[in-house]
Amino acid sequence: MTIRAKTKEFRAKYNMNQGELASLVGVRRETIGNLENGKYNPSLKLAFDIANIFNVSIEEIFEYIKDE
Repeated sequence: MTIRAKTKEFRAKYNMNQGELASLVGVRRETIGNLENGKYNPSLKLAFDIANIFNVSIEEIFEYIKDE
């Protein structure tokens, strides 16, 4: 299972860097970087927190990719 995060696209839309998003959701900047690089799957709480920052549903910002 892989979760693709579209946080980079949303950050660009809101002119926000990784550090700013990290600060808003209470994680380190590296966590956001790892999330965007596919090296980290977010907890449900973090996924909700990020979706709330951008005022979208979790499904709009995170895509579940089933491994074959």
